[in-house]
Amino acid sequence: MRVLILGGTLFVGRHLVEAALERGDDVTIFHRGHTGVDLYPDVERLYGDRDAGDLEALRGRTWDAVFDTSARVPRWVSDSAGLLADSVEHYTFVSSGSVYAETSTPGTDESSPVYRLEDEGVEEITGPEVYGGLKVLCEEAAERAIPGRVLAVRAGLIVGPYDPTGRFTYWVHRIARGGEVLVPEPRGQPVQLIHARDLADWMLAMADRREAGVFNATGPEAPLTMGGLLEAIREETGSDARLVWVGERALLEKGVEAWSDLPLWLAPETNPESASFLAVDVSKALAAGLQFRSLARTIRDTLEQAETSPQAGLDPAREQELLAS
Repeated sequence: MRVLILGGTLFVGRHLVEAALERGDDVTIFHRGHTGVDLYPDVERLYGDRDAGDLEALRGRTWDAVFDTSARVPRWVSDSAGLLADSVEHYTFVSSGSVYAETSTPGTDESSPVYRLEDEGVEEITGPEVYGGLKVLCEEAAERAIPGRVLAVRAGLIVGPYDPTGRFTYWVHRIARGGEVLVPEPRGQPVQLIHARDLADWMLAMADRREAGVFNATGPEAPLTMGGLLEAIREETGSDARLVWVGERALLEKGVEAWSDLPLWLAPETNPESASFLAVDVSKALAAGLQFRSLARTIRDTLEQAETSPQAGLDPAREQELLAS
């Protein structure tokens, strides 16, 4: 295929480039030139700024499929999809599981209610509801521009090499270091995640077949819990870590923040409305061929290739303070 990737130098975009090149696809990257300028020297690069409406480099060109990995606001999607409507056969928009307005119970599927913004012109992301609402508007903008040819991928927690968030990476590296590790109850909280390369491989296959529609896309196929995940990390890394499980209320009383201080933790007893955010229904994507590498391999890839992020997880000194208390 002749593939255009809007983005292509960060995380999911990089995995798409690498997967497409391995397949033998003809790849073009469109980006601002602010990051990854030395990556993929044999790949065609076009430069522009979607926020500024600078898309001239795309005009007059044709591709089989476009992958939009970078849009945060619907204006960007309207502009790019509108310009490309007669130039591409298929448009994949990487959306988010954060579009869902209520995830208190497991099994949220693609027909579940989504966030709606009172002001659809807002572009500043001030919280998860705004982020989710903007992703919904992005999906709809793509469908208006290219009706019937849009794949909207509501991805969950994406992990693996190049991950800038460090959420999953935090746990892999922290447990690998060993010692006493502060971990949050309940250990039975559901967890879902997907290796970015698995997501990229599937999106390319869907574009090959010109599959359209909305799909939840995360994994693994079998149910996974916080306890099961952290034990798997300990086993795969060969760590001597001792997991110190601490109750939800005790953590919250100490000012520990769910998701940010302890990634993947949802504090489900205190925040029941989002208790099953990591337990959505992915049966539609599975039926469409979504496959996953083993959890063990995802852990190894992350340990070997992904760096820890200072923005994710507890600072070591803060963790020791909490353990001592």
